[in-house]
Amino acid sequence: MTSIATANPIPWWKEPTKEQWLAWVAAWLGWTLDAFDFTIFLMIMVPISQEFKVPLTAVTAVFTLTLWMRLVGATASGWLADRIGRKKPMMIAIAWYSICNFIAGFSPTFWFLFLFRALLGIGMGAEWPAGAALAMETWPQRSRGFMGAVLQGSWGLGALLSSAAYGALYTSIGWRGLLWMGVLPALAIVYIRIFVKEPPVWLENRRLQRTQRREVRAPLISIFKRQVLGNTLTACWMMASAFVVGYSVGGMFPSYLQKDLGFSPQLVALPVMLSSLMFFLSAALWGWYADRFGRRRAIIITALLTIPVAPLYLLTTNYAMIVVFFTLQGAFGGGGMHVQYPHYLSERFPTEVRATAAGFCYHQGAIFGGLVGPLLAYFAIDWHLGFAIPMLVGTTVSAAFLIVAMLVSPETRGTELVPDIVLA
Repeated sequence: MTSIATANPIPWWKEPTKEQWLAWVAAWLGWTLDAFDFTIFLMIMVPISQEFKVPLTAVTAVFTLTLWMRLVGATASGWLADRIGRKKPMMIAIAWYSICNFIAGFSPTFWFLFLFRALLGIGMGAEWPAGAALAMETWPQRSRGFMGAVLQGSWGLGALLSSAAYGALYTSIGWRGLLWMGVLPALAIVYIRIFVKEPPVWLENRRLQRTQRREVRAPLISIFKRQVLGNTLTACWMMASAFVVGYSVGGMFPSYLQKDLGFSPQLVALPVMLSSLMFFLSAALWGWYADRFGRRRAIIITALLTIPVAPLYLLTTNYAMIVVFFTLQGAFGGGGMHVQYPHYLSERFPTEVRATAAGFCYHQGAIFGGLVGPLLAYFAIDWHLGFAIPMLVGTTVSAAFLIVAMLVSPETRGTELVPDIVLA
């Protein structure tokens, strides 16, 4: 990357064209608003449990099924994105998750809520592969790691918005009003429809597939071919470990503060907001690091740092320590490792299967991440352990698994995304 920067004297932010910036902003909007619609639920699981008079474990099952349905959406959207383009699947996905969240706010019963939050997961999963492929295929190689990290780190902005909305509005509009706010992301569809174009590398790849009669009609099957099987399996291992880290750190954290420590909405919101902000801000640092020193090293270092930070906020009841160290964890358990996935997964697979491969490998991890909430709630409540110890064990063990996965995974820094057909 250093030689590229030396050979190109213009600042990196002037290198992208207007069309490239517009495409990146579209993916950024879709992902940030996706984060708002998903993370708002983490703030309101306890009051939902109380209103419908169901165990908290049952409410965490909603969270689990939402994550599991992401794989369905990601696989379908990835196939569509590789076949018909990146724009339309992303627009469908944003409309889907926005409408489902809005309808869920009208839930007359717990099972109605369960259904529409599960359906929301399809739209959530569908947004990521189309948006990541659109942004990463369009963006110049020179700063792809940096902008991919900022893109993924914008999940923290969505989480920041949801925690701020919870802290400021919950007492006046309740959990239903917070879900109704989730329809607002649908406005992003207008922007995408008007301003965004398909990536040239995908357009050329599709042209080559047709003219050479080498169309890839089943990209999900193709990613398990011998040429890329090892790459696919290690990517799945990486993402399964990463999802368990992420949801061990933050998935049940608001419930822990509410149920075990009895904090008010404002006290719950503050550490979540600050950690989410740190997640976003640190993305720029770790994206620069990945462009300079490599994607694998950035993930390994931050996974290592996640482990000693976790007990500093979980093994104390001191509110100041909880706020400070959970905020710091946003830079490691969030910012450093999780922001590498758009560019790292995009660079690992050829163009004709890129969206399918990235979407499948990323979201199969959600199957494992979806188990975290119910398991933590089971040990916390049924075994009377409280949430802190199960969260600490989940964070430590999964971070260690992630480090091992990265040690056997390829480095992709400096990879050019080309239209060449590889797997047909």
